[in-house]
Amino acid sequence: MTDKPYGVDPPARPVLRRSLGVLDGIAIAASSTAATTSIGIGLGVTAGVVGLHLPAIMLLAFLPVLGIAGAYSRLNRVEPNAGNGYVWVGRSLTPWLGFLVGWVNIVATIAFLAYTTAVTGSALIQLAGDAGIHAVGGLALDPGSTAQTTLLGLVVLVAVTLTAVTGIRTAARLQTGLLVFEYVVLLGFCGYGIVTGPHAFSWSWFDPFALPSAQALAQGLLLSVFCYWGFEAAFSVSEEVRDPRDASRAGLITLVTMLVLFLLGSVAFQRVLSEEELAGHGAQGLAYFGERLASQPLAALPLVALMFSAVASLQAGVIPTARGMFAMSRDRTLGPVWSRVSARYGTPAAGTLLIGALAAATAALALVIPRLADMIMATVNAVGIVVALSYALTALAAAVRFRGLLREDWRQGVRAVVLPTLSAAALLGLGGYLGWSFYTSADHLELSPDNGWFLLLTPLAMIVSGFVAAAWAKWVRRSPYFRTGTGTDADAPRLLTTH
Repeated sequence: MTDKPYGVDPPARPVLRRSLGVLDGIAIAASSTAATTSIGIGLGVTAGVVGLHLPAIMLLAFLPVLGIAGAYSRLNRVEPNAGNGYVWVGRSLTPWLGFLVGWVNIVATIAFLAYTTAVTGSALIQLAGDAGIHAVGGLALDPGSTAQTTLLGLVVLVAVTLTAVTGIRTAARLQTGLLVFEYVVLLGFCGYGIVTGPHAFSWSWFDPFALPSAQALAQGLLLSVFCYWGFEAAFSVSEEVRDPRDASRAGLITLVTMLVLFLLGSVAFQRVLSEEELAGHGAQGLAYFGERLASQPLAALPLVALMFSAVASLQAGVIPTARGMFAMSRDRTLGPVWSRVSARYGTPAAGTLLIGALAAATAALALVIPRLADMIMATVNAVGIVVALSYALTALAAAVRFRGLLREDWRQGVRAVVLPTLSAAALLGLGGYLGWSFYTSADHLELSPDNGWFLLLTPLAMIVSGFVAAAWAKWVRRSPYFRTGTGTDADAPRLLTTH
């Protein structure tokens, strides 16, 4: 019985082209985190759960994510790999959990791409409305319609996927330009809102003890963790940066930048909008915020920034996912198509195109939920739980791998072992509590973002499918990853595989 699914070993190991610096890594990670999208949409969704305590929940969520970021950074320094958590968890814990980390990151990102596709379409329709275009061919344009926003967003998804294929350096430059515009608009409007907003500032906004309930705390924290999700995209290109340490720097710089922007946005939104306005406008929150502060055409600038953020995050979602699947394919846990590297562009071109196709198909499936706001809530809750699981397992892998530091240097041990362990425990506890609250909140299954069983079933399906795919990789593909628990060495000499 052979353990080689291809019949023979591949003749060469694929290699990615090293062309990025720390600023490129920041652009990719910041675009993946999509601060403008998170502020424009995530704040309204989160306010519906925690009320006027957005700054408090953003600060609380930052603490465990900072511990996770430290774990990523330390692991990346000793073992830079495009698969990051998939490789690190497989080595330190078990290949089954390592594969699960890689798998849930893939399916979560595809779900994220599907929802961001609709967000992009919504922003375009809102811009058309501002320009006086309210109907096309007799069809009234509705920025809240999942069908209309998805179909329009799919056009953008195709375009950014093709850009990601042509080279990561080109993609990083495009994202840098989009980010500069976004942040100038965001800082300008939020700063003006903080100074001129009609609602008085209150320090109670920063008080976590004033949150309405334990369930609100748990759900608010997971929604906020989802907002921070994406900083690790800097580590997914660790094989394409000229110095692997640049990936760690980019990830940490991005995370701190996101904290500042989220706090600024939270305070500005609460100075300008009431609690009812915050929670009631959902996906159109940033556009409404702009209209409260300025008249047209200046009021459209936040909406343009939101569109740019959504476009950049679409592309930034495609890039790290293709790299993660590249690493898994290189270990033969996924099929060979994902590790084919283009000789012309130096990117996993075939895998990138397939990721775009899968995201498009998922976006089409989301049409069963007719309202965009409902689709966003369902997606964010599902992704938040599996992202918390992935982060927690990666942090535990760091704690296990560096546990010897507790004896050698207690200060290093606290940073490398204790803080990641506490962060992992917090995220696992939150995910478990929220899952239980979803289960007990309903007595039947219904395809609705208000149905607890549906909200619980979605992340469970992501996790269960991961174990099924792992079993296939182990016993059908006979991947050596499940024997050794280690991924392919990213620094081993390899030849370029072409297609």
